[in-house]
Amino acid sequence: MKPELLRALPKMDLLLARPALAGSPLPYALRRQAARQVLDEYRAALRAGALSAVPGLDELEQSVLRRGAELARPALGRVINATGVVLHTNLGRAPLSPRAAAAVGEAARGYSNLEYDLSARRRGRRGAAVESLLCALTGAEAALVVNNNAAAVFLLLSALATGRGVAISRGELVEIGGGFRVPDILARSGARLVEVGTTNKTRPADYAAALDAGEAQVLLRVHPSNFRIVGFTQAASLPELGALARNRGVPLFCDLGSAAPGSPELAGAVAWADVCCFSGDKLLGGPQAGILLGKAEPLGRLRADPLSRALRPGKLALAALESTLLDWRDGTAVPVSAMLSAPPEELRRRAEALAEALSPLHPCTAVETQGEVGGGARPGESLPTWAAALEPAEALEAHLRAWRVPILGRIHRGKLLLDVRTLLPGDEAEIAAALAAWREERA
Repeated sequence: MKPELLRALPKMDLLLARPALAGSPLPYALRRQAARQVLDEYRAALRAGALSAVPGLDELEQSVLRRGAELARPALGRVINATGVVLHTNLGRAPLSPRAAAAVGEAARGYSNLEYDLSARRRGRRGAAVESLLCALTGAEAALVVNNNAAAVFLLLSALATGRGVAISRGELVEIGGGFRVPDILARSGARLVEVGTTNKTRPADYAAALDAGEAQVLLRVHPSNFRIVGFTQAASLPELGALARNRGVPLFCDLGSAAPGSPELAGAVAWADVCCFSGDKLLGGPQAGILLGKAEPLGRLRADPLSRALRPGKLALAALESTLLDWRDGTAVPVSAMLSAPPEELRRRAEALAEALSPLHPCTAVETQGEVGGGARPGESLPTWAAALEPAEALEAHLRAWRVPILGRIHRGKLLLDVRTLLPGDEAEIAAALAAWREERA
């Protein structure tokens, strides 16, 4: 490296005095931070021998402007999900319905009657309206909402199973995302883990044996989330466990993981379990929340537990959840339901239309492929779907991911696939704009 190359880099004050930077609407502190980062990166590249010349002031100025714009953007922002994974945990799971998104905006822009009963002119109970909707939609006696399903499980065990033996199948001692392990949660809640059955086979008699031996006083059923056991398997059904719990006079708790109004799984859990819980941002299609349903007596104890205040949801989550439940009540399909129920012919038509729209910008074809439900909702289940296929995969993936609204697809067999199942209205136009920029850069 020649020392004169380093000396040729301009001083920061000189760079910041350039017309485009001096007149930029970006805050001065942000412009200065961007200039420092850009100059430091060029110095490092010169020292490493990666550059043989110093860029001109015009190029440096534009680099600082681009970096400043990047720094000004919030870290959390919108992306386009073209992966075909409907409930993509890394991408925020369920997109809200227009009604729910509008409700969040309305609740955020001013004050709200979060804990005020307008008709009685006195303090009200947070979440009361949402709980009433949940009971009406599911037939449950009572409901409670906390900030996510992991919190729901912990509250359930901490408030109702501390010091008691909890019988759970060895095949359900799962770990889900973020290192959430069922045995660890049981231990932290103060409950005692009582393993029954084997990894692949657990019968009602295994639970009964734990009760008869005095080892267990609670039955717990846990959804396997992101894996499944196939082959030589057996599991006790909810009706079997419910009948056993009622016969022995012990509570049955059920972690469904994910559920939606009208589903057989949720109806069965409400009918047989004392308390069941599931996520609000999976098959329900709402915001992140933990929903607890069940009999009035145990739900009352959960609501009165001091931990429930620490785990309660905020006004924005409640606004989104209430509107999502209103969509279900009114028969309006939330985005997740619409995506999961989209007919193959419709997906094919949409993929062909997207490929046709993109082809003048870049060679593109419609292909049949496989997507996923995601979010641990239906482990191992694939979704036949359609996508627009592009090449070169790696370069295009990097370009689309760096676009102003990042576009995330998946690479399969050397092609970049943009799955139409998970696209929302307006996404196709943004993809076209990104490809137009790709073509212009290479013109």
